[in-house]
Amino acid sequence: MSVSPAAPASVSARASASAPTQAELLDFVRRAVADADLIASLPLDPEGRTWVRLDGPGGSEAWLIGWPPGTGTGWHDHADSVGAFMTASGELKENALAVRLPTDGWTTLELAEGVDRERRLTAGQGRAFGRHHVHEVLNESTERHAISVHAYYPPLPRIRRYSRAGQILRLEQVERPEDWQ
Repeated sequence: MSVSPAAPASVSARASASAPTQAELLDFVRRAVADADLIASLPLDPEGRTWVRLDGPGGSEAWLIGWPPGTGTGWHDHADSVGAFMTASGELKENALAVRLPTDGWTTLELAEGVDRERRLTAGQGRAFGRHHVHEVLNESTERHAISVHAYYPPLPRIRRYSRAGQILRLEQVERPEDWQ
């Protein structure tokens, strides 16, 4: 793991008086992905994900992430944050739920048929998402790292982690920033 206080000037964002929109976050990750020097600066580990913190737009939280072959996030959401991510190299697969889940007060849900969505994001492809977006991101390659850029606003207040068996989604853990230190 590697941590940096700010991105190079080419992807640093100007301070904004208002919260960045999903479109602005997507534009930021697009510009970061286009910065070949930034992408090349990420140290890659053959076994675990690596990351560097970036200076996102308008006080957002942003990350450059390296994904070794066969790694993924598991099912999770970003609570009240909106976000965007884009693949810089390799290919990532996103499995997502096309349904808004209750935000609190549950531990197990039965998902309806037809709520699953799958996207394959190759270099230069990305997406923005709204609050409470439940997904998992995977590098299914057996040989090649993937690299991506992610941005969230507000900075992640918590991440809820889920397990999934068929159509049953279970809340397993709630992480807060102090858990990541």
